[in-house]
Amino acid sequence: MKQIILFTFLTSLLFCANIKEPVARFVSSGSVVDIIYEDKKIYSATDAGCVDIFDYKTKKLIKKIQLPKINDFLGEKVDSKVYSVDKIGNKLLILSQAEQGFRRIHIYQNDKIELLFDSSKELTVAKAKFLDENTILLALLSDEIVSYDIKNRRNNWIVQVSGAKFSDFVLNESKNEVVIADESGNLKIHNTKNGKLIKTLSDENLDNVFQVDYKKGVIATAGQDRRMVIYVPTANSSYYIKSGFLVYSVGLSPSGKIVGYSSDELNNVSLLDSSTKSILGKFGGNKMTITKIVFINENDFLVSSDDKIINLYSVK
Repeated sequence: MKQIILFTFLTSLLFCANIKEPVARFVSSGSVVDIIYEDKKIYSATDAGCVDIFDYKTKKLIKKIQLPKINDFLGEKVDSKVYSVDKIGNKLLILSQAEQGFRRIHIYQNDKIELLFDSSKELTVAKAKFLDENTILLALLSDEIVSYDIKNRRNNWIVQVSGAKFSDFVLNESKNEVVIADESGNLKIHNTKNGKLIKTLSDENLDNVFQVDYKKGVIATAGQDRRMVIYVPTANSSYYIKSGFLVYSVGLSPSGKIVGYSSDELNNVSLLDSSTKSILGKFGGNKMTITKIVFINENDFLVSSDDKIINLYSVK
C-alpha cells in the first residue's frame, strides 16, 4: 500500500513538474473578457467597466479607460462590462454593456471617448472589430454580421449568417475575410467588402464553437464538444484533437505553426505544432476559466481568464 501511495505521489510530482508556470503577469481592474496586443502594449477589456493598457516591456499599467456607468434593471448605477476591444492607428474601439441588455460602442482617441451608439439602437452586439479607419464589423447574437460606416453612422450591409446563435469571429491579416463561428459547429467564411459567403467548413466540430482564430491560412477552433479543430482551407485539410474537457479558448502564433488551447478542467493550456500535431508543452497557473490566448510572437503568449490576472508564458 505504501508503495502505491509513493508511486502516485511521485507521478503527481512529475506531472506538475512538466507544467510550465508564467514568466510574468499583468493585473487588470476586473475579470478579463478580451485582450489584444498592439505596438508593445496590452489592452485588457474587463467586467469592471474599463480597458486597462499595459506596457509590455515594463509590465506596468500605464492607462485606464473608465467607461460611464449604466443603470441596471433596478435603476442602480453599475459598471458596464466590456466585451471586446480593438485598435487601429490611434483609435480604440470599445464594445460594452448598455441599458436593458443591449450594447453600446465607444471610440477612444486622443484621450477623449466618444459614444458611437447606445441602447437606443437596441442592438445585441457580441463582438466588434475595425475593418479600416472608418468601418467596423459588428456581430450580433442573432448571428448577423454588419459592416458599419463610422462617419455616416449607417450600415454598409448586413448579412444573416445562419439561424444559430453567434459565438465568435476572427478576421484574416488583410481583413478581407471573416471566419464566423456559432453554435452549429460549422464555420462560415465571408467576404468583408460585400458580406458574401465564400466557403463553409463543417464536419469537425459537432456542437457550439466557443472561439476561432485565423493566422496565415490556418484556422483553429475551440469547441463545446471537447475538440480543438485545425482547418487549412487552401489544402482542403482538417483534423481535430480530442480534449478531456470543454475547450473554451484557442489561439494561433503569428505564423500559424503553433496552436494553444485550453485543454483540461484545471485551466491549463496545451501547445502543439499545428502541422505535425506534436505536443510542445503544457502551461498552468490560471485559476479561472480561460477567456483568451494571444501570441506576442512565436515564443511568447498571453493567457487571460475570468480573473484579474493575465499570464505571460514562454514556449522555450
